[in-house]
Amino acid sequence: MATLSVALTGNPNTGKTTIFNALTGARQKIGNWPGVTVDKKVGYINHNDRAISVIDLPGTYSINARSAEEQIVIDYLLNEKPEVVVNVLDASNLERNLFLTLQLLEYGIPVILDLNMMDDAQKRGLKINVKELENQVGMPVVETIAKDGKSIKKLMDVFTEKTLENYRVSPLIEAHIAKTKEINNSSSSKEEIEEEVITLRYALIDSIVAKVVKRSGASTSLTEKIDHVFANGFLALPIILAIIYGVFEITFTWIGQPMADFIKDFIGDTLTPWATDALASLEVADWLQSLIVDGVIPGVGGILTFVPLIFTLFFCLSFLDGTGYMARVAFIMDPVMRRTGLTGKGVMPLIMGFGCAVPAIMGARALDSEKDRRIAMLVTPFLTCGAKLPVMALFAALFFPDDATNVVFSIYVAGVIVAIVMAKVLNSTTFKSEESTFLLELPTYRFPDMKTVFFETWDKGKGFLVKAGTIIFAMSIVIWFLSNYNFSGQVEMEESFLASIGAVVANIFTFHGFATWEAGAAVITGILAKEAIVSTMGVLYGIADIADDAAQAAQQMQSTIGTSFSALSAYSFMIFIALYTPCMTALGTIKKEFSSWKWTLFSASYTFVVAWVVSLVVYQVGKLLGFGA
Repeated sequence: MATLSVALTGNPNTGKTTIFNALTGARQKIGNWPGVTVDKKVGYINHNDRAISVIDLPGTYSINARSAEEQIVIDYLLNEKPEVVVNVLDASNLERNLFLTLQLLEYGIPVILDLNMMDDAQKRGLKINVKELENQVGMPVVETIAKDGKSIKKLMDVFTEKTLENYRVSPLIEAHIAKTKEINNSSSSKEEIEEEVITLRYALIDSIVAKVVKRSGASTSLTEKIDHVFANGFLALPIILAIIYGVFEITFTWIGQPMADFIKDFIGDTLTPWATDALASLEVADWLQSLIVDGVIPGVGGILTFVPLIFTLFFCLSFLDGTGYMARVAFIMDPVMRRTGLTGKGVMPLIMGFGCAVPAIMGARALDSEKDRRIAMLVTPFLTCGAKLPVMALFAALFFPDDATNVVFSIYVAGVIVAIVMAKVLNSTTFKSEESTFLLELPTYRFPDMKTVFFETWDKGKGFLVKAGTIIFAMSIVIWFLSNYNFSGQVEMEESFLASIGAVVANIFTFHGFATWEAGAAVITGILAKEAIVSTMGVLYGIADIADDAAQAAQQMQSTIGTSFSALSAYSFMIFIALYTPCMTALGTIKKEFSSWKWTLFSASYTFVVAWVVSLVVYQVGKLLGFGA
């Protein structure tokens, strides 16, 4: 018996993904739709001795083909023609959800209506006559609660036992479809036709809902009570800041960072010495030992230390999204973000960018339009992520010991300002012809389905490991080679390709105050990983071990690095490091999200140019104002 193909479609926040995860469990694979960055999820199950493939289509409110998600849904349903289409509806909000249902039926696509979130509907005092809804539409209807295994089994029973070929739309729907065809064939303008069809759909929806839904009770819902505080005009922004601060505390202080430190210590104290001894005992060639111990292990190890941070941050944000709160954040921030050329949803990737650019870039997927996604991904690297902080802390302690906090804070502010300015520039130039959309539903508050939270965390984290990790592995080898060889063979670092390239790079910083080959080399290694800047400069300036404490490190480097920078040139260098080309991990993520080397190279080059200009202005203006060089 052939595999039964089932497609899940529906509005965002209807529990569609929770149903998909409940159906398929771990038996799913994640990919991208050809040519776009929207996730494609396919799962496989066996029910009643029937092999079934299930595809989770992107959530969409309509199929007018105005966005990548809408185009994917309609193309897949019309071209791939799955045998069963399950239209997942939020039972507590049929008025909104039936709009997509009518569009599907207008295209001649038979569907099974899945009234999900029946528990939420009951809490809101809604009683739905399922039999009457079946009569009104002409399609089979099943009730589910996504977290309830029994209702999920009932859904599987329905789409394996009922053949949609035996169903046809009701006379009511037939009359509606005939009327829409008549309107579409009229001589009216495109805008007038669209408005008339939409009005017709909502009139029919109102008629259906009036017959199938009965409401009892008018008490204020829990969601309304929570929103009275969390979405309050005065308290909303402080609450957002407190929650985001809590997420970062969990990620970078309480859970993620301790785990990252453990991995870092394991690699440095256990794995590296073990690998060194093992390779020596096997009498492996010196160059190969150096490649593995000084190149591969530090490079890949750097990625592994990021893993706890990435997974913890993704978990927290997936948890918040599952509660329904993230939609409120976008709603509250929309007026502010509009000034940057983005919509309210654009605030989330920017907030995540203070932790790490990689999840921030990946988080841009959640934005509604391709324009917003691209702008967010291109400006997020300007923010001062956690990997840049050691550089800022070191230079601030060395050159600004009495005002370190304010100096570092000013770097963070500079990153935000540049990101905002460049968002407006990109919005007015590169993406001027594209429109931003902002369609947002405020779902009810609920405790998230933890299975879905874990699945989403794993999906996003795995993507980071697989895609970004391979690029770091390759670049670790390249950097190792450049820092250990020149045309005459293996040499000291001062004579290596890296030193020569660093000297060339240093020439472009002649008017920035830090035109040394060591600074040029640090800029190069910083593209691999921003954390590498501090360790690179420590090695290049003749210090074997940079202390973890910034103040201690500053004392050790006072007699060396302090002679190559003035306070002004050091600040100019900090500005440049904060803004220039994203690290290779971030660039690899940009390549994955854009599916294009063109935009990856654009991101790498335009951020470098912006950083160069801003750093130059800072240094030269500082000299004019008498801060000294």
